[in-house]
Amino acid sequence: MNPFAEHVAELRPMLVRMARQRLRNEAWVEDAVSETLVAALESRHTFAGRAQMRTWVVGILKHKVVDQIRRHTRECQVESFDEEAEFGALGDALPNDALEAVADWGDPQERLSRRQFMAQFDRCLKDLPPQQGRAFVLRNVREEETESICHQLGVTSNHLWVILHRARKQLRAALQPDWFPAGGGARHAASA
Repeated sequence: MNPFAEHVAELRPMLVRMARQRLRNEAWVEDAVSETLVAALESRHTFAGRAQMRTWVVGILKHKVVDQIRRHTRECQVESFDEEAEFGALGDALPNDALEAVADWGDPQERLSRRQFMAQFDRCLKDLPPQQGRAFVLRNVREEETESICHQLGVTSNHLWVILHRARKQLRAALQPDWFPAGGGARHAASA
């Protein structure tokens, strides 16, 4: 064995430790390390000595780890798709509303707009007084019952409805300029 190959082989335990930190799957680790060692040996003529050999081999390992993740991510996606296909055609397996939801995936502008709205809504929600914000989240996000919310906040049901009314009013006023133009529906006024 030549000195270059011996030096590369000595790096194997360190490469295994590094690959385990990233992959956490022993088979993938072994594949990545083996591919790294083979690549290093096959391309030893490209090693110019500008960096330490250890640094050069670790650089190869990083690429092989990414390759492993990509390879196995694709395999997982294909396997899960094939399992669904066993139950008939994909369209037959999904309810109509699911098919309509899939059709909605294709509009990136709408998804961006929804994401921007939710970010603005979250900021407005955080600007509410604490009790109003908590009441709004408990009722409209977590969909808890009135009795449970009253117990958690220590208020009567009439007081809760006043708190919720004020919260909705403040949220509407904060969102109105950008998201609910006068006479329009729920769409962003400034098409950013």
